[in-house]
Amino acid sequence: MSKFAEPMARLIEELKKLPGVGNKTAQRYAFYILRSSEDDATQLASAIHDVKASLRLCSVCNNITDIDPCTYCANPVRDQRVICVVEEPTNIAAIEKTRHFNGVYHVLHGALSPLHGVGPDQLRISNLSRRLENDQADEVIIATNPTIEGEATATYISKLVKSAGVKVTRIATGVPVGSDIEYADEVTMAKAMEGRREI
Repeated sequence: MSKFAEPMARLIEELKKLPGVGNKTAQRYAFYILRSSEDDATQLASAIHDVKASLRLCSVCNNITDIDPCTYCANPVRDQRVICVVEEPTNIAAIEKTRHFNGVYHVLHGALSPLHGVGPDQLRISNLSRRLENDQADEVIIATNPTIEGEATATYISKLVKSAGVKVTRIATGVPVGSDIEYADEVTMAKAMEGRREI
């Protein structure tokens, strides 16, 4: 039997589903929400609802967006012929912080991981293939994480890109092996982009 009233217990259970949130943190969040003003709680609930209702994937690059195509794909100033392939939408922010990349992106929404049942069909690769088939790229930069899964994904994507006759490069290992790109600082990320190599 829960030591909290049913609405509070239900909120705690829902908050525990968030990544990195255990029971104690979920309880702190729940009590913070309870102590918040009605207006603040309503705004939080509305923001969560709006994220689910308004956001979708860009039909070109799979980035999370509220407009289609996204702001990167629709920007005429960006070099549309240089495509940077990343695992997750959060990786784009790390690259953009460097202010050294002016191309466009392609988001895979994951990495190859046979142990977890993630194969090429579970990644968003088909519209990258279409972009290559339609001669929309001069270079594809692979910026997957330097993990076993990221390297396997990079190898798979490079074979796909090379078969289309497009130059393919990989970001340099300025990003520590075993880490995620989204946690790289600006200097490390800039060095990684500058030192990319052909694969």
